[in-house]
Amino acid sequence: MKTYRKNILAGAIALTLLGFVGTASAVVNVQCPGDLDGDATVDVGPGHPDYNENAKCMHLIAGDSFAIMSDGNPLYTFGFGDKTGNGNTPDTVIGNGILAAEWPGPTIELDQGQEFFLNLTNVGTVIRPDLFDPHTVHFHGFPNASAAFDGVPEVSISINMGSTLTYYYNIVEPGTYIYHCHVEATEHMEMGMLANLYVHPIQDEIGCFDMVDNPGTAEYDPEPVPNGGCEPGTRKDPGSTGPTGYVYNDNDGSTAWDVEVALQFSSFDGNFHDASLFVQPLPFADLEGNYPQINGRGYPDTVSPGDLPAPTDNLTPVAGHPAGKVTGNPGEILNNGDPTQTMDSVIEVNQGERLLLRLSNVGLDRFWTITAMGLKMKIVGTGARQMRGSDGKNLYRETASLNFGGGETTDVIIDTADVAPGTYFLHATEVHQMSNATQLDGGMITEIVVN
Repeated sequence: MKTYRKNILAGAIALTLLGFVGTASAVVNVQCPGDLDGDATVDVGPGHPDYNENAKCMHLIAGDSFAIMSDGNPLYTFGFGDKTGNGNTPDTVIGNGILAAEWPGPTIELDQGQEFFLNLTNVGTVIRPDLFDPHTVHFHGFPNASAAFDGVPEVSISINMGSTLTYYYNIVEPGTYIYHCHVEATEHMEMGMLANLYVHPIQDEIGCFDMVDNPGTAEYDPEPVPNGGCEPGTRKDPGSTGPTGYVYNDNDGSTAWDVEVALQFSSFDGNFHDASLFVQPLPFADLEGNYPQINGRGYPDTVSPGDLPAPTDNLTPVAGHPAGKVTGNPGEILNNGDPTQTMDSVIEVNQGERLLLRLSNVGLDRFWTITAMGLKMKIVGTGARQMRGSDGKNLYRETASLNFGGGETTDVIIDTADVAPGTYFLHATEVHQMSNATQLDGGMITEIVVN
């Protein structure tokens, strides 16, 4: 059995021989208005001919890494990593992106009206140098103006190792979305190429507005509607007494929120990931997620704030986890010692605040049913669309549990005005989904703390 260190060396040699490592041969071309050095950050200000006040840029890498499960078991993953700024120029980003894939991928947060330039660089899978998989970004549920940017390989562009593609999106519709790789989708999504993405509405900036003259269009009257229940500039103005923001352009304040949390529900099949690591046939027909997770973690890691440490391979317990299986050099640090699980699910609100949960299901093999015991959930949107009829009537639904399938997103508001302070559990309703493969730790559980 090869050790990870040997695999990494072999991968580096293979990529070098193929001409994909090094400043001379890497085909990395980052596009971002006002970016002068290729790190996907704006370097110019108003008045410069390249300045675009509505532009937002980001540079993601697509590659591989490891993630630790709550029972201490490290799993091999594919994924996305954020290499925006911080010296990640075209001549360094491939080297910096090796073993830097995050699980889940970096959250993308946008505002309606922005132009989004998303650069994706494929750095290769260094642990599996025999693979030459291309990658894409699929902005799931978003109305792309061109199929070229949709990420579906049959109708758009795939990115080969050592190359970069810049996706362009005109952000016209608010809501909760997801993004993922669409190349060999079942394999790449199961391996971890999944992430949160959501868009804030223009109502956050200008308050309620009159859409009577232009129903269903983006032609907004910036004058607030009297007694509309909204205040202009709430999210942009920290001194405002109004809500932090709104889920949609509701025009009546009914989707107002004070605290916002994105939660992505998923599961890994440990056997599938091991088969990928050890170059075995992939068991697609037997795919079964035995590591249910929220934002890439099982309980209690879901409520552990900040980054999880890089996993070992694993005789030595990591951060209080029990030792997992040994698959390489005992105690060897993986991911170059860098953390790749950076997203917790800590939820904390003050009594009286409205909590927005942006929920997405990216599981491949089942529906999830979740509940928040002692709390009432109001569904205000599904599939990045406000629940409102053609006659303008709100179709919101209050529920104690939510059942949703792979690829679905749901916007849920929990009003804590009449909720007693304390700790409440948000969790899967099926008991076996509240534990990991060992049935000792982890599972699809997190906590909502009401102060």
